[in-house]
Amino acid sequence: MTQPKPNAPDADPSPQPARTPNDPDAAPSPQPTRRRAPSMSPEARRAMIVHVTLPLVAEYGAAVKTSQIAAAAGIGEATIFRVFKDKDELLEACIAEALRPDNVVEAIRAIPLEISLHERLHEAAAAMEAHMDRMGRVLGAMHASGFRSGPRNRSDASGQPHQRDDTSGQPHQRDDTSGQPHQRGDASGQPRERGGRVAGIAATRAALAELFAPEQPALRLPADQLAGVLLDLLFARSRRPDAGSEPICVASLIELFLHGAFDQAKPPAEFQGGA
Repeated sequence: MTQPKPNAPDADPSPQPARTPNDPDAAPSPQPTRRRAPSMSPEARRAMIVHVTLPLVAEYGAAVKTSQIAAAAGIGEATIFRVFKDKDELLEACIAEALRPDNVVEAIRAIPLEISLHERLHEAAAAMEAHMDRMGRVLGAMHASGFRSGPRNRSDASGQPHQRDDTSGQPHQRDDTSGQPHQRGDASGQPRERGGRVAGIAATRAALAELFAPEQPALRLPADQLAGVLLDLLFARSRRPDAGSEPICVASLIELFLHGAFDQAKPPAEFQGGA
């Protein structure tokens, strides 16, 4: 009977050493499959980036880094510059979004007319307050960091052209192919931001006027005029210069707007309820 040779592979009873990941002969371990982000249209991607950037702008102003924006959005920095020419354009889009009244107009129009007028106006004022608070924080942070919306040839506090940065540290081109500073405006020559702001206030005023419709027969003034007065009061409340004093609360402001300065339970003798 033939005996197995001592050096034959099946004759060696000793166990083989386990291969380690550092063993050059070891088979490569499978790499986890990286899932790609779902495809988005350029418009949807722009909107997503602006939505993510707004709270960062409210905190850091124009000093926000594109690396911070990319990290918050879960995208690469290069993706930002596929839909925005430079950081200036993104910041301009953030300002436009902060000023855009669409959300507050929708919120006002969603208020049910079945509740009391006082409740309707209180909800509308709360929506306006949230909108103006976001607008104020964004614009205030941008102003404090030296950013000026409009023409691209801005200057910072030092008087030097305001440079925007990406992670390369290089400023992006500001001028168009004509070599002239890029101006933003409409055909009338008026700044586009001002025209949009006027239209936004008009849309907000119209939405507020709708809240007065059920009570129109009992109102002293047309609903549109009352909506304008209420808007003025809300804007004045948000821009009070005497910041050291406590501002009137929204509920008290609505009460004052609807019923006047006199306490109806104890009016002065000469008060007859107004003309």
